[in-house]
Formats: sequence, structure tokens, C-alpha cells
Amino acid sequence: MNGIRVGIMRGGLSGEHDISLKTGAAVIRNLPERYEPIDVIVDKYGEWFVNGIATSPGRVLPYLDVVFNAFHGYYGEDGKFQKLLEHYKVPYTGSRVLASALGLNKALTKEVFKREELRTPVYRVVRRRDFTPQTAFHLYKTFPQPSVVKPSSSGSSLHVHIARDLNTLQKALEDVLAFSETAVIEEYIKGREATCGVLDGFRGKEYYALPPIEIIPPKRSDFFEYGVKYDGSSQEICPGNFSKEEKQEIMRMALGAHRGIGARHYSRSDFVVSRRGIYILEINTLPGLAEECLLPKACAAIGCSFPQFLDHVLTRALLRE
Repeated sequence: MNGIRVGIMRGGLSGEHDISLKTGAAVIRNLPERYEPIDVIVDKYGEWFVNGIATSPGRVLPYLDVVFNAFHGYYGEDGKFQKLLEHYKVPYTGSRVLASALGLNKALTKEVFKREELRTPVYRVVRRRDFTPQTAFHLYKTFPQPSVVKPSSSGSSLHVHIARDLNTLQKALEDVLAFSETAVIEEYIKGREATCGVLDGFRGKEYYALPPIEIIPPKRSDFFEYGVKYDGSSQEICPGNFSKEEKQEIMRMALGAHRGIGARHYSRSDFVVSRRGIYILEINTLPGLAEECLLPKACAAIGCSFPQFLDHVLTRALLRE
């Protein structure tokens, strides 16, 4: 094969290992013909494999023309893997080091949202080293309830809880801090869930907002949690049934978040549309790309097929844009 050699990096060390495998598999299946896919799997222990044969970064990366970063979460989405790629001077898809580190750290992204004047729920940060038996009681008395408790750095809604009383708040904090060094507790905003993708350099625009998707979780779930993201039980309406003004505001905020953290190539931000207004919750710099995931659906809604999306992103990566 004489195509452009694309290393599809998938798997990885995070709790989103299996989702990353699905994203990478979808990329391989849909890669346009001019690309030669090289499937690179990193197992949960950090070992690299190509075609089932153990290898190392130094034996793989120098021979690739470009890397498609299909990792999610820790290592692949937090800037560490990006540093490795820049060490080997390999072009790659997705955000660079700083934007990746910002995007995966929910506390830091909240500060960016505030700087960009994007409405986001009030929040506090709880560190494992500061957690005591009195922490939950103090938060329950002084912080708006109910509240959402989640790890500062993770995706796919892993270890995310809605706390409605002191007991569930205590258990939520204990669960999150057993998983993560830092927890974020934020005000729970009741409303309709939405997500909106952004593409760089698409259709003549420096930043292009995709149509917002409305997400309706099944009645058994309080929100779009990990268990219902990938089992087909949630309704995902694209374009969402929002008013023209709501759609425009969601798109404006998604663009602001993308620019604010310095994201590159593509991102997807999550929102809640409430009676009090529209709130941005977080930004995903490497959202899932499997068939059941949201960004490919938004692209399809505007007539951009998945292979066309992949070609667009890889072309920009090869040009180091």
C-alpha cells in the first residue's frame, strides 16, 4: 500500500479504554481510500501493539505520516500523549498540549468559561487530601442543593452523581475521590440536555458550529450518564427541538468554549437548557466517534459523511493547521 500512513491510536490507560477502541475501529472502517490505516492499540497497562505484536513508541511513531488520536480521557486527551507526538514531530489530529490539558480539567475549563462570559453552574473543587468526615456536611449546608459531583478529569460521565441529600452527597464524594485526586461539585440545573460540535476551517469558516443535538435520557436515568450513552436507550434528536434563539445561543457558546481553550480541529460541548437560561457544562476535545456517538450524527445532519469528516481533520493535521 502506498497511501498516507495513518496511525490510529486507540485503547489507552483510562476508564474510557473500551470507548476508545470503538472510536478507533469506526475511524478504521471509514477511512478514505487514500489513507493507509495502521492500527495501534495501547492496552490498559500502557503497552503498545501493532497487529497484535508488542512494540514501542520509538518503533512506530517515526514511520507514520500522521496520527489519528482516538484516545479518550487520561493520557490520550490530557496533553501527555500530545507531548510525546510533538517530541517525535509527528502531526496529529485534535487539540494540542495546552488545550488538551485545559479541556480535560473541569475546574480549569470553568475558569475559561467565566473568562469568556459563558454561563456555567456555580461550582467548588474538593481535593482528596482536604476531604474529611465534615466536608460533605459543610457543603450540604453551604452549597446549592441538589448538586452534581464528578471527577475533575474524566469523560463519558464516569463516576458522575446527582446528590439530593446529605447521605448521597457523602457517598458521591467518597466514590469520586476514590477514583480521582480532585472532585468538582456543581449546582444541579434542571432542564433539557444538549450538545454542540465545532469544526475548524469548515465550509469557509474559521470555526463552524454544527447543529445542536437534543438528548433525552430514558426515564430510569436522571441525566445522560455512562450507562445510557452507548446502549441506545436515549433519544438523540438532531437538530434538536429548540427555538431558533436557543439554537443560536448554544452554537455561540460552543464556539466560545472552543476558541476559549484553544481547541483544534473539532470539539463538542455539553449544555443544559433551563428556565433560567442556557448553561455550558463542559467541553470534550476528543469526543467519541463511534457510530452511536453524537459528533458523527451532527455532521451527517449537514450532509458531511463520516469519511468526509475524517479526511477534513486529517488534511488539517497534515498541514499542521
